[in-house]
Amino acid sequence: MPVGLVCPRCDALAGLDATWCPACQALIVEGGSREPWPGRAQPDVTVEASMSTKLCPSCGNHVPLNDRFCGQCGTRLDTAPAPSSGAGKTMFFSGVQVPGLAKLVVVKANSADGLAYELGGTEHVVGRTEGAILFPDDPMVSPHHANFYYRDTKLYVRDEGSVNGVFVRIHAPARLESGSLFLIGEQLLQVEALPPDFGPQPDSEGTYFYASPKRASKMRIIQRLRGGEIGIIVRARGDSITLGREGNDLDFPDDPFISGRHAQVSIGPDGVLSVTDLGSKNGTFVRVTEETPLEHGDYVFLGQQLLRVEIS
Repeated sequence: MPVGLVCPRCDALAGLDATWCPACQALIVEGGSREPWPGRAQPDVTVEASMSTKLCPSCGNHVPLNDRFCGQCGTRLDTAPAPSSGAGKTMFFSGVQVPGLAKLVVVKANSADGLAYELGGTEHVVGRTEGAILFPDDPMVSPHHANFYYRDTKLYVRDEGSVNGVFVRIHAPARLESGSLFLIGEQLLQVEALPPDFGPQPDSEGTYFYASPKRASKMRIIQRLRGGEIGIIVRARGDSITLGREGNDLDFPDDPFISGRHAQVSIGPDGVLSVTDLGSKNGTFVRVTEETPLEHGDYVFLGQQLLRVEIS
């Protein structure tokens, strides 16, 4: 019958002079006890070392925290415990937008996004030579053109006395004053209410001036050309004037940014003027004359710059 030492863990038979089990690599212990074989005493461990080690459940050896096996008995050790469900989670750091604050995104000609300007302060002046947001290569932008600012956590825009103004895209019928300016496509248009027409009147000698007949009209739309000149003038036949690229009271067939039926200007029984976008692709913009609140998704046009408002 073979003679030897029996492993207390797996019952494998080892030689009389064996220190480790040949089968499971456990430490051979005397008399089946769980104490280590004489001569294999545990080394003294300092307090500092014990804080960075873990105990082997089989032999009590201090094992470095990141080790997967005991260096003395070979026992496989559990991996580091997973953090408890109540432990704080590390957030991924990135350049996200601060909640509640806005940014202006420059929209390029091909509808792609250009530069974005974070509105992280209280006031943000836009200009050609002055302000936090500059467009030095745009001759249509005044040196000190507009101001985007917060009041009571709300974002507003205000024209700072610029030459060419600030235009905001409308989402619903917008009221106009006589003389108001608005944009469709590349066309700058002005609407004027007309006084009552009492027909031709003679001069002091009772002579009538000969001219083409003139229809009575409540309003007219004037095309404003670059340099301040006047282009087309259309007088309303009724209470409204439709505008677009074809089939309207006023057409701009050569303007690729205008939809077929783009917008309509109306005058009510009380003489109130308004403009309505007819579902155009590029929208209708009205020049602001006072501070105007802005919402997420609004579009602002100044100089030759189209800006989209994004509020987180």
